[in-house]
Amino acid sequence: MISVENLKVEFGVKPLFSDASFVVNARDRIALVGKNGAGKSTMLKILCGQERPTAGTVSVAQDATIGYLPQVMNLQDQTTVREEAQKAFEDTARLKERVERLERQMNERTDYESQDYMELVERYTTEHERLLMAGAESQEAALERTLSGLGFLRTDLERPTSEFSGGWRMRIELAKILLRRPDVLLLDEPTNHLDIESIQWLEQLLAQWSGAVVLVSHDRAFIDNVSNRTLEISCGHVIDYRVKYSEYVTLRKDRREQQLRAWENQQKEMAEMKDFIERFRYKATKAVQVQQKIRQLEKMVPIEIDEVDNAAMHLKFPPCLRSGDYPIICDEVRKEFRVKCLELRDFSSKSLGLRDVSDSDGSNVSQLSTLNSHLVFDHVNLTIKRGEKVAFVGKNGEGKTTLVKCIMGEIPFDGSLKIGHNVQIGYFAQNQAQLLDESLTVRDTIDRVARGEVRLRINDILGAFMFGGEAADKRVRVLSGGERSRLAMIRLLLEPVNLLILDEPTNHLDMPSKDVLKEAIRAFDGTAIIVSHDREFLDGLVTKVFEFGGGRVREHIGGIYDFLRDRGESIEVRGERIEIKGESASKSESKTNLPPSTSQLSSQKNDYAAHKEQQKRLKKAEKAVEDSEKKIARMEQRLKELDALLCDPKNASDMTLVTEYTDTKRQLDEEVERWEQLSEELENLNT
Repeated sequence: MISVENLKVEFGVKPLFSDASFVVNARDRIALVGKNGAGKSTMLKILCGQERPTAGTVSVAQDATIGYLPQVMNLQDQTTVREEAQKAFEDTARLKERVERLERQMNERTDYESQDYMELVERYTTEHERLLMAGAESQEAALERTLSGLGFLRTDLERPTSEFSGGWRMRIELAKILLRRPDVLLLDEPTNHLDIESIQWLEQLLAQWSGAVVLVSHDRAFIDNVSNRTLEISCGHVIDYRVKYSEYVTLRKDRREQQLRAWENQQKEMAEMKDFIERFRYKATKAVQVQQKIRQLEKMVPIEIDEVDNAAMHLKFPPCLRSGDYPIICDEVRKEFRVKCLELRDFSSKSLGLRDVSDSDGSNVSQLSTLNSHLVFDHVNLTIKRGEKVAFVGKNGEGKTTLVKCIMGEIPFDGSLKIGHNVQIGYFAQNQAQLLDESLTVRDTIDRVARGEVRLRINDILGAFMFGGEAADKRVRVLSGGERSRLAMIRLLLEPVNLLILDEPTNHLDMPSKDVLKEAIRAFDGTAIIVSHDREFLDGLVTKVFEFGGGRVREHIGGIYDFLRDRGESIEVRGERIEIKGESASKSESKTNLPPSTSQLSSQKNDYAAHKEQQKRLKKAEKAVEDSEKKIARMEQRLKELDALLCDPKNASDMTLVTEYTDTKRQLDEEVERWEQLSEELENLNT
C-alpha cells in the first residue's frame, strides 16, 4: 500500500526523526506511538501527502486511496448532517452520471453494428460494473448505519451541522471518511470526542476493515483492541514491532534489557583493551600485541541501545484545606434549555434587521415566543462524599458537562445544589487548552497567573511538566495538542484546591503523562469528579460511576469495568430502567424505597420476558445483516481481483476467470438484494 524509505524530517537543528523505513501492507492495523511532540501527527501528514519530508521517499501503490482524519479540521456549516455525509459519495455520484450519460448515448444511436457502438457498449459495461462494485444501491443504508454507530439519532440527520458542537462535527467527518472506504485509513486521535459506546463500535469496525489502518491514539484499550502492529517514534528513530500494543510494551522492555547487557559486555571488553594499550604502549616486547588491540578496537562497532525518554511529568497537587464531609449535594436538580427567538409578522424591509419591527400603524409586530425546549436531565439526586473519586460517563450531549457547569454556577438550574463547607474548586474544562493566548511563550503564560512564592518556582514547575530549557521559550501557537493540555494543567495546579473537576483531562495527553496524572489524582487528598470516556484511565481510579442518559443520572457503585459489566444486567422497559436480579425486580428510578406489589412484579417479569424475546430476535437479525455484509465485502474484493486479472492481456482468453467473474457477479447481486431485505427486517424490529 505505502512504502517509506529513509525518511528524514527536520524543523530545527535536531531532526524530528531520520532514516525511517517501513511498509504499510493491506490488513495492517498499525498503532503509531510515541510521546507528544515525537512526530506522530507529522508522520500521518507525510503519509497522506499534506507535508513533504526533508529527505527520503514515500511511495503509494497505484490507484490506492487514502483517508485522513486530522486532529483539527475546517468544518462546514451550510448543510444538514445527511447532506454533509453524502459528500462521501461524490465519486460514486460522478460515476453514476457517466453511466447515465453513456446509457442515453446508447439509446439515441442506431448504428448497432458499428465499431464505435461496440466500444460504447464496452465502456458502458465497464462503468456500470464499477458502479455496482461501489455499492451505489446500498449507500443510504450504509450512511445511516455509520452515523448511528457514531451516536447520531435518526432525527439528527436532517438537522443543520451548525447546531452541533465541534466534537459532533468531527464525528461527521469521521463518518465521511469511513463511508468512502479508502484503502488506507490514517486516523489522528479519532476517540477524543467519542463516548464509550461509539469507541466500542469503532473498534469493531476497524477490526473488520478490509484495508490498512494507521492510527494515533492515547486510549490504551482502544489501540490494543484494534492494532496488530506497533510503530514507535522515539528519540528520532522509528522502530517496528509486529505485535499489538500490549505485547509491544513487553517486547520493548525485553529488547532494551538485552541491548543493555550486550552494551555492558562490550564496554567491559573495550575498557580491558584500552587498559592493555595504555599499560604496554611503550614496551617494545608488547608492540605487536598493542597494535593488534588498537586495530581490534577500531573495528568494533558500538552496540546501540534504544534511547528511552525518561523525562516524565512529576505531578503533585499542593496541600489543601479540609472541606466539609459532603462537597456536593444535588436534590431534585433539573436543567432544561429553552430556545427563544423573535417571531416576525408582515415582514418589511425595515424589519429584516431584527432591531425595530414595529411601525406606527402596528402592522409589523414582533413577539418573543418559545420555539422549543430541551430537557437535559431531571430528578438528579446525588451526594459526593469528601475524598471520593467519581466518574461522569454517558453519551455526548446527555448533560455531563452541563451538570459540571451547574456545580460551577455558570448556568442557572432548577432544584437544590449545595456546595459543601470550605470547598475550593479547581476546574479543567474541555476547551481549556484552546483558551490559551497563542502569542505568549510557555513561561509568560504561567508567569501571568502565578502569585506569591509560586513565581519563584516557575522554572521548577515547567521542568516537572517537560517544559524545561528552551521549551519554556516556545510560543503557545507552535505547541502540539498534548503540550497545550499540559500547560493548561499547570495553570490548574498553581492554587491549592480540595475539589477537582476534570472535564476530559486526558484528551491529547500521551500515555506516560496520563499515567502520572492518574497516580496524582489517586494520591490527591481531596475529592475528584472526572468526566472521561477513557476506560483505561478510569480503571482503578474511581470508586463510583454516575451514568448520564435519557434525562436521568444513575449511580453505580464500583469501578468503570464494574459499571460496564453491570450495565448488561439492566434493561429499558417502557422508558424506565428496571434491574433484574434473580426472582425480584426493582425500579431504580423510584423515588421511594417501597417494594413493588405482586401485580407490579408480575407485570415487570412479563415485560422482561417480552423484552428478552425481542432482544433475541434483534440480535439474530443483526447477526444475519452482519454476515451478509461480510459476504458482500468478500465477493466485492474477489470481483476486484478478477477484474485486475482480466485486464491483463495474458488472461483475456481464460474462460475459467470469465465464468468465475460472471457467477460471482450474479451471487453478489442476489446477496445485495437479500441484505436489503434483512436490513428492512432489522429496521422494523428496531422501531
